[in-house]
Amino acid sequence: MKEREIYAGLRTLAPFFVRVDGRNFRHALSLLKREQPYDLAFAESMGAASEALVRRSGLPVQLVFTFSDEANALFREAPFDGRIEKLDSVVASFFASAVTLNLPSGVPLAFDARIIPVSAMDIPIYLESRQNETWRNHVHAYGYYYLRQNGQTGREAHATLLGMTSSEMHELMFSHGVNLAKTPAWQRRGILVHKQSYEKEGLDRITGRPSTTRRSRVVQNWDLPIFKSPEGREMLFGLIGPTINKY
Repeated sequence: MKEREIYAGLRTLAPFFVRVDGRNFRHALSLLKREQPYDLAFAESMGAASEALVRRSGLPVQLVFTFSDEANALFREAPFDGRIEKLDSVVASFFASAVTLNLPSGVPLAFDARIIPVSAMDIPIYLESRQNETWRNHVHAYGYYYLRQNGQTGREAHATLLGMTSSEMHELMFSHGVNLAKTPAWQRRGILVHKQSYEKEGLDRITGRPSTTRRSRVVQNWDLPIFKSPEGREMLFGLIGPTINKY
């Protein structure tokens, strides 16, 4: 029956992103009795899972951008010969396991995954687009839970917000005393997990003299700039590498 594995030959070339999304997380988080619209413990679990993907998965993940129940992992190399079925299943299962381990609960959690091929020049553009989605998700989440707290059903709240722009949702919250531009940066701009080089002081084993070596560590950045700003672009190009010309 091997011939019926009709999608097994689908492959992708690097670079590409693997985007994982939580399945039915609103229901799962309600069972966990998490704070709405944003829960710090859940955000920490997404950050920890993203860090584990970089540090412990054995996959060549360069960085991960995460917000809400979404994470975007950048691959500059293609493991498994670029086999899409393998990449999707391994990344989604690893991420679901990592998040579950960081949330003390008996609720099963599931993620789906998809491949987004990009060119080298597309990498910062893709990250900018996901950060834009972070803001849209941010204003929608606050608007939705405000309407729910004020008597609307879930269906009614969705219908109310459906005809509103992000600016209108922002004004709705501002008129009720919530300035969304002053909420924590990780809610508005997401979290970026990446490797960071640093210098470590030590002694040369041969000469016994002080020496400096360059090491790398994985960090979580919860206070990101806007990626489209000069500061944000400088940061992204510093992480992605000098092979990409600035635009």
